[in-house]
Amino acid sequence: MTPFVTRYDFRAPGADSAQRQEIFARALEQAAYLDAHGEDAIMLSEHHASDDGYLPSPIPVAAAIAAVTQRVPITVSALLANLYDPVRLAEDIAVLDHLAAGRVSFTIGLGYRPEEYEHLGRPWATRGADLEAAILVLQRAWTGDPFEYRGRTVRVTPTPYSPPHPMLFYGGGTLAAARRAGRLGLHFAPQHGDAGLRAAYEEECRAQGREPGIILRSPRGPAHVFCADDPDAFWGRYGHHLLADATGYAAWRGPDQRSYVQDDSRTVEEMRAAGVYVVLTADQLVERCRSKEIRLVTSHPACGGLPAEPSWESVRLISEVVRPALAGRA
Repeated sequence: MTPFVTRYDFRAPGADSAQRQEIFARALEQAAYLDAHGEDAIMLSEHHASDDGYLPSPIPVAAAIAAVTQRVPITVSALLANLYDPVRLAEDIAVLDHLAAGRVSFTIGLGYRPEEYEHLGRPWATRGADLEAAILVLQRAWTGDPFEYRGRTVRVTPTPYSPPHPMLFYGGGTLAAARRAGRLGLHFAPQHGDAGLRAAYEEECRAQGREPGIILRSPRGPAHVFCADDPDAFWGRYGHHLLADATGYAAWRGPDQRSYVQDDSRTVEEMRAAGVYVVLTADQLVERCRSKEIRLVTSHPACGGLPAEPSWESVRLISEVVRPALAGRA
């Protein structure tokens, strides 16, 4: 069965306060709907100091989603742990783990925007070592035992609901990231499908005396999937929202960064041809899933501030037509 994931980042260029609040409220309503319709995961992202309002606070949003759902896993990808006080972060995650009964997982990331570090007064030059230290603090804090931290004794309570802590991945697209994940005993979420990353992670895990953890595979096929009765009309009316999302990421990406979600298109027409963002009818999506052309359906129903009408149309077609057809119920 094809997995179905829905992500939210709340990026909405030019949105006013009322429009932005509607997108947050809609995301919670859709989360409850997706939970009832068998969604495999809901994903949240994190960035800071973005003009388009990109989500800077995924933990409270994950808590809100947990409160309106019963079963769907929630993942924060990526959590920029260097931008938090690690002791307070350990507390927040432990409490969230109880609220969600263990349904929230985290992919910890280093981040790639110096502006975010400057925004929160964190040093950029030492970010790798700082992140490793922060992860070790989290792991130690979740034991519930007192420990020394920056010259004082701290003890985090309550300990997490999930023993010994929520599922943690480390995300990145470099050999250093793969080795860091292995060294710290985390699962690994590579940003692209380079086999060298998997090998480096597995080698480092075994060098540390442990078997490798879970390695998420970079999906083949489009990174963002939308469903519409009339894809041409969708592109004509709403394609600029998708383009804003793609160009926003492209403006942040450095020359050496690689990602399976990369799209350097500068026009809507180029986007349609590139195939990273696709808009399909329900029948087309079913066929592409059956043929294995699409092995993971990642929806993005608020992409670039997408309005409610096309957002809900996509969510409902995927949930009420595509999924049942693939499951043999339609």
